[in-house]
Order: sequence, then C-alpha cells, then structure tokens
Amino acid sequence: MKIGKMVADVSRFLSEAFARIFSPTDDVYPPIGVQPFSGDPYDKPRNFDW
Repeated sequence: MKIGKMVADVSRFLSEAFARIFSPTDDVYPPIGVQPFSGDPYDKPRNFDW
C-alpha cells in the first residue's frame, strides 16, 4: 500500500507542476507604460591604455 500511495503522490506532484508551468500567468502588473529617461548620460571618455 505504501508504494501505491507514493506513486499517487508523485503523480499528483508532477501533474500540479505541469499545470503550474503551462497555465496562463497570474501576474498582476500595473499598466504604467514606458517611462521616459529624464537624466543626462554619463560622457566620461574611455581610456583603454592597458
């Protein structure tokens, strides 16, 4: 009986994992859109004198 319960537990674990991976996402992100860049770029010259 223990082997049957173990097989049932493993199959339930795998089926729940499969359902979680391939189900639609449930992420709820706010619709904020693209944020504009309002800073100045860093223009330090690169010195590659190795």
